[in-house]
Amino acid sequence: GQLPTWLQGTLLRNGPGMHTIGDTRYNHWFDGLALLHSFTFKNGEVYYRSKYLRSDAYNCNVEANRIVVSEFGTMAYPDPCKNIFAKAFSYLSHTIPEFTDNCLINIMKNGDDFYATSETNFIRKINPQTLETLEKVDYSKYVAINLTTSHPHYDSAGNTLNMGTSIVDKGKTKYILFKIPPSVPEKEKKKSCFKHLEVVCSIPSRSLLHPSYYHSFGITENYIIFVEQPFRLDIVKLATAYIRGVNWASCLAFHKEDKTWFHFVDKKTKKEVSTKFYTDAMVLFHHINAYEEDDHIIFDLIAYTDNSLYDMFYLKNLGHDFEEKNKFTSRPTYKRFVVPLQYDKDAEVGSNLVTLPSTATAVKEKDGSVYCQPEILCEGIELPRINYDYNGKKYNYIFATEVKWCPVPSKIAKFNIQTKEMLHWEEDHCWPSEPIFVPSPDAREEDDGVVLTCVLMTDPKKGAFLLVLDAKTFKELGRATVNVEMHLDLHGIFIPERDLKAETE
Repeated sequence: GQLPTWLQGTLLRNGPGMHTIGDTRYNHWFDGLALLHSFTFKNGEVYYRSKYLRSDAYNCNVEANRIVVSEFGTMAYPDPCKNIFAKAFSYLSHTIPEFTDNCLINIMKNGDDFYATSETNFIRKINPQTLETLEKVDYSKYVAINLTTSHPHYDSAGNTLNMGTSIVDKGKTKYILFKIPPSVPEKEKKKSCFKHLEVVCSIPSRSLLHPSYYHSFGITENYIIFVEQPFRLDIVKLATAYIRGVNWASCLAFHKEDKTWFHFVDKKTKKEVSTKFYTDAMVLFHHINAYEEDDHIIFDLIAYTDNSLYDMFYLKNLGHDFEEKNKFTSRPTYKRFVVPLQYDKDAEVGSNLVTLPSTATAVKEKDGSVYCQPEILCEGIELPRINYDYNGKKYNYIFATEVKWCPVPSKIAKFNIQTKEMLHWEEDHCWPSEPIFVPSPDAREEDDGVVLTCVLMTDPKKGAFLLVLDAKTFKELGRATVNVEMHLDLHGIFIPERDLKAETE
């Protein structure tokens, strides 16, 4: 095919790549050592490269020729030949775990720099052109957090916004929203942006010892949206996991009888909206988008009724009949919540406070809290992406992978929120990855541009390819086949050529 002449830049992808080291093997697909890969578009041609992230975890494991650094689903133990004192000391030092820097989930932009990210307090700077691994950044040196999301947001001023969990800091467990500026003042050129990191606000956890797990959060023009779900981490279990010989994943539990709480923080006042909004128990990984309309916050997300998704990806379940054997007990559902921030305080108990045309409801309870029920927009899609120029604004389109009843994506989908129309791209024996929308330079409409996705073949002998679709029509514009063994990845970012620093720098 032919690529649009304006498509110049690099698509960076990240995901687990190496699952066996020497005679040892990780238990979970999400534990694999990070493998970065890139597709660079230059004058109608595509160049591919890939490289393992040279994290401390990677270096230690490869040097020992076995897994010596614990990951989320795999607990590693010190050399059995070590003496008993070293062993005892090692057990004690694991109470608040030293987490891994195997940053395998996403790529984050900060100013002119790019970082591989995961959900621990570490990120690794990378060179987006050569994929070299550069310095390690420890968030906890700048803000009191132990865990963080790998889905930050970017505001119009170029700041990076992210959230992290502070475990039992000064006897409190809280969720912290922080902001990293894109650059430092001229006179402090030697300092890093992280030295200027600013805590925007903190939200106390409803439970001191059971903070909520979260993978992303939402943002509108004036508000930050944080969903505190009953899928929670048990801190006591986490602190004793090493001694008990279990992995950290076993310290997460879904409490289906509990509520899911919504928190809205006003960006200007940095204060939380005082009304208590909640919905039924759900498990959520990906926020899609959110915006404000007539004193309501409208926010969209993909939710499950249980946490079975994580369990499906234990390597023992990933056999050749994975698709047949692993069926969702809860399908991913695209839910839209409509939350009235301003409403008549004298409204009757039991009345629906939503005044926008929507089937979503927000019902006033006796105690003044508001019980929200969503509008269901569609089912069976995951890894949602939008035109990020519309982030925090009213929007019409979502690009996603279609997963139907099995967690492996079989199609790429474009969903029109207004008409509920769904366009697809699919081909036999193909597993596409998260679709990334790239707007055309002279875009007039939200879907003027292309969608990029990396497609694997179920037959490992057949080469994977990068697929370029016209975002409007979903017709294929071209594909670039790469004759290497490629892995299913998780998330990524497109960097336009103008944002890539010259190689000499």
